[in-house]
Amino acid sequence: MNHDAAAQLWRSAQQLADLLRRERLTLATAESCTAGGIAFAVTQIPGSSAWFDRGFVTYSNDSKLKVLGVSPVYLRDFGAVSEPVARSMALGCLNHSNAQATVAVTGIAGPDGGTAAKPVGTVCFAWAIRRDPTVAPWVRTTTRLFEGDRAAVRTQSVIEALEGLNVLLDAPPRCGRASEARPGVPPTRRILRIRHTGWRARS
Repeated sequence: MNHDAAAQLWRSAQQLADLLRRERLTLATAESCTAGGIAFAVTQIPGSSAWFDRGFVTYSNDSKLKVLGVSPVYLRDFGAVSEPVARSMALGCLNHSNAQATVAVTGIAGPDGGTAAKPVGTVCFAWAIRRDPTVAPWVRTTTRLFEGDRAAVRTQSVIEALEGLNVLLDAPPRCGRASEARPGVPPTRRILRIRHTGWRARS
């Protein structure tokens, strides 16, 4: 990891810590391709035990099913790298933790595993916020396409996950019901190509 990436990770994690404290929320993570990288980044911040609850590393499909309760229908119809699965991971993370804010990541870091439809560097994200336990959580999903080697894809994914939370917490939604992803309906994909040295471009 180069110096710029390390500095960006620290800034993003510190901003997230400040926002979680301000909003009095706790965080949990559900990670596949980043394999705990998000949890590692946020717990680098001193005092993280006050706002970080737990992290799930669900690398295999079986672990997504058993640990987070991801629907086998989503895995069958959309594949593990898809917004419906990322969304289900984020909601499962909420349901199996004490957190009010979660982030989920599932993707193809490479160098193998890519297809024409989902090339190496494709990463799906979901962020969920539940401020009121009596109201359905608010969920946002997106898909990115990162360039670079395996390490670069994973690093950019961690930064994207943190930055996505920062955006949502800095301007929280007024309300939000989580819309259900339906089998047979392809997810909306917003692909953004990011160069190895360009860490984030907003869409």
